[in-house]
Amino acid sequence: MSTPFPFTAVVGQDDLRLALLLNAVSPAVGGVLVRGEKGTAKSTAVRALSALLPEVDVVPGCRFSCDPASPDPQCPDGPHEAGNGTSRPSRMVELPVGASEDRLVGALDIERALAEGVKAFEPGLLADAHRGILYVDEVNLLHDHLVDLLLDAAAMGASYVEREGVSVRHAARFLLVGTMNPEEGELRPQLLDRFGLTVEVAASREPDQRVEVVRRRLAYDDDPDGFAGRWADEEAAVRARIVAARELLPSVRLGDGALRQIAATCAAFEVDGMRADIVMARTATALAAWAGRTDVLAEDVRQAALLALPHRRRRNPFDAPGLDEDKLDETLEQFGGQDGNDGDDDPDGPGGPDGGGGQPPQDGGPQEDGPQAGDAPAQPEAADGGETRPSGAGAGEQSAVRAAEPFRTKVLSVPGIGEGAAGRRSRARTEHGRTTGARRPRGTLTKLHLAATVQAAAPHQRARGRSGPGLVVRRDDLRQAAREGREGNLVLFVVDASGSMAARQRMSAVKGAVLSLLLDAYQRRDKVGLVTFRGSAADVALPPTSSVDAAAARLESLPTGGRTPLAAGLLKAHDVLRVERLRDAARRPLVVVVTDGRATGGPEPVALAGRAARLFAAEGVASVVVDCEAGPVRLGLAGQLAGELGGTAVTLDELRADSIAGLVRDVQGSNRRAA
Repeated sequence: MSTPFPFTAVVGQDDLRLALLLNAVSPAVGGVLVRGEKGTAKSTAVRALSALLPEVDVVPGCRFSCDPASPDPQCPDGPHEAGNGTSRPSRMVELPVGASEDRLVGALDIERALAEGVKAFEPGLLADAHRGILYVDEVNLLHDHLVDLLLDAAAMGASYVEREGVSVRHAARFLLVGTMNPEEGELRPQLLDRFGLTVEVAASREPDQRVEVVRRRLAYDDDPDGFAGRWADEEAAVRARIVAARELLPSVRLGDGALRQIAATCAAFEVDGMRADIVMARTATALAAWAGRTDVLAEDVRQAALLALPHRRRRNPFDAPGLDEDKLDETLEQFGGQDGNDGDDDPDGPGGPDGGGGQPPQDGGPQEDGPQAGDAPAQPEAADGGETRPSGAGAGEQSAVRAAEPFRTKVLSVPGIGEGAAGRRSRARTEHGRTTGARRPRGTLTKLHLAATVQAAAPHQRARGRSGPGLVVRRDDLRQAAREGREGNLVLFVVDASGSMAARQRMSAVKGAVLSLLLDAYQRRDKVGLVTFRGSAADVALPPTSSVDAAAARLESLPTGGRTPLAAGLLKAHDVLRVERLRDAARRPLVVVVTDGRATGGPEPVALAGRAARLFAAEGVASVVVDCEAGPVRLGLAGQLAGELGGTAVTLDELRADSIAGLVRDVQGSNRRAA
């Protein structure tokens, strides 16, 4: 095993180190989610922490790391008698992004369970991580059902494996650490809330600190053992401090005054549910123990809020994490002064010399939408699809317009049945969902179809020597349940930013509609991409990504003006899909073209646009045209474009899920089908 980089040698990243140490002191805090750009020592710090954790005593031969002082009475390898055990180092178990459910929770041998009534269980990573660290790099890329299983086990301290009525339960208490790069997509708010603490990390902009990072890393790479030896004393001091804090933790007093400050802070920042209050209480208690105190002070409550609340304030992926520290201080002052919570500061601070106590970024929540003071007046729309030339923005170009308020959209889906990544948009064959049939298992059996298995085994009972009651089941008889669920798609937005779309009121509505579709894509686990066209060319504003907030940011800054190169926009989108198909052939695309349908760029623009659209139809690509045409004279060009694409057209009004126009159209369609 290679020598890990010393925890105390990590330069900066005070909040990250403090959050990890608090969980080492009190695993009940609930783990850490580390968010930040690549190359910021996220993985290095987590791996280094495992070397600081004290050794654990285990029952000899137990695959589930039972504590010999109080063995788990329900351990699958038990029952164990309390007594002496053996010591081993604390483990750090890594969960790969592509791991299966059986690899995470363990697997039952269904054949032996049915034929012999034996619970033959192979433990998974949750059992390996018991009483240690479970580390998930790029946790935002982990399948949702695996994240649910992971966080359920972390919350309950146990893992349950059930297959067709056969059930195994084992203890699974571990320090959960996840790392992620927000540019690759966000976690759902419900999953964010399940992590106790969240830390934002970024590379230092101070040249001296960056120099020290490089110097230490090069020294470690040249001689890992020698470098670790130079930090051995600091590592031993932190390890001893963790042990001392753990022993002191049961004696720490969380008074009513501190509890009132915690409750008032959670209420002031309008976090959902009560988990934030509980996590803050546990974190403040761990902070006091780490500082060597038996009383929780106001400074502990403040630091706990900075670590436990920022990620719980997010309501959608477009909200920036963070906390208004002025508001936090006002709340603590208003409800402070009771039960000794306004005492003197600890000389080392809550983080001490090894933990740090840096501050997270300031609140960066969304600002009010709509026109602002100083905005230019709305420009008249070009009735013939020509250019508009607002003053001060350059010929044929208008400055970016704010998006209107997003709304709940109609469900847009890809027809047919796919086999892509799990999501919530289109029908797909998945491992989770309703059972639609049975098939022979390909690889490991995960979901047994009991009726089909019995039906396959029944004709062979006489040949297998079975004449009385009972059933002899062999591996060839096993049948996998075929299930149908939902998949996520690639939603590629092709947005017309030409002069005919440039009226401020209309462009605001268009951006609000696309923002609404982006929010819908986030909720349905889609990847998104953004192609824009204006003037004489089309651009890929955002290659396909899971980060819908990045798409929203590009949309917000989108300028408009110039002619309408519709064909160029469609051809650019076609090229994006071609490249993405090579990367991820299973993820089916849905193309959403947002335009009024007027093509004015280049020679024979209408004919070229038609030919480009027919490429999508020939390949069977699902498409929707959002018709943005407005005004008294309407040419219906967006509807014609939808016909060439082989898709459907909806107006901005019909895009709303509660649209009266859409409801009338759906009712009329139902009546026609009934007739």
